[in-house]
Amino acid sequence: MNEKRKVVIIGGGPAGLTAAVYAARAQLEPLVIEGFAAGGQLTTTTEVENFPGFPEGVDGNKLVADMREQAVKFGAEFLTEDVTSVGLGSRPFTIVTESKTVEADSIIISTGARARMLGLPAEAKLTGRGVSVCATCDGYFYRDKDVIVVGGGDAAMEEANALSGFAKSVKIVHRRDKFRASPIMVARAEANEKIEFIFDTVVEDILAGDDGTVRAVKLKKSGCEKAEEMKVDGVFIAIGHTPNSALFAGKLDLTGSGYIKTEQTRTSVPGVFACGDVQDSRYRQAITAAGTGCQAALEAQWYLDTLDQFEEKAAS
Repeated sequence: MNEKRKVVIIGGGPAGLTAAVYAARAQLEPLVIEGFAAGGQLTTTTEVENFPGFPEGVDGNKLVADMREQAVKFGAEFLTEDVTSVGLGSRPFTIVTESKTVEADSIIISTGARARMLGLPAEAKLTGRGVSVCATCDGYFYRDKDVIVVGGGDAAMEEANALSGFAKSVKIVHRRDKFRASPIMVARAEANEKIEFIFDTVVEDILAGDDGTVRAVKLKKSGCEKAEEMKVDGVFIAIGHTPNSALFAGKLDLTGSGYIKTEQTRTSVPGVFACGDVQDSRYRQAITAAGTGCQAALEAQWYLDTLDQFEEKAAS
């Protein structure tokens, strides 16, 4: 017999963990299938300074661990496995993992998104130590420093403008001879005296100093055989994000970029909700993810209350 739950939460980042806290406090006894990459992008951040309640900042891993502990305190249960398939055609919904099949009256999806990277070996080693994918999160750490932004779309322009409020200099490195960003975003960057442009150039390597943080990049101009070294203190990669939504393709309505379409947090299937970066292509912050996690849990609670009332009437 399959295990049966009122609420199953898929994903264990700030959105899923907040949903777990709210669902557990509502006595819905949620099961959180957190996956082997539990914690989301926060676990790659050494210090979080913009999450309310931590005036001195907090380590990303500690913040996730504390949120998880809080959910457990209220009765949430966790399964550290990946979901291999879901069935959303009828209720109860089914969620299949490596070891079991779980039935659920409602599902909250919080599988997040992942930043596209350059594919350099140094990226993983230096993430949080000079390599970042979020100027809003980390720009404060680069006051009066020299940084580069890699990319050519609107995200790169936004990152560069945000960084210019802190950094001494910002250079946008783009592999083509013109940007794909919208004209208005390019115009804003061009009007910013702190921002410079390097076209037809790729980042071949990111170099660390003796202290284990970024000290320079190797840049290779199109048509040149040799890469040149340029001293920088930070590298911000802004070549887009990929939502972790492949599991739901063909089962839920997705945007052209693969994000789950939602109204508030309701998806195209009643009883299925989505929160955090898997449905948010704009803000991508831990605090906004947590906020939508709260919304999804409340929406699920209200949905289940309505469902219970409907079944009671049907039984009578």
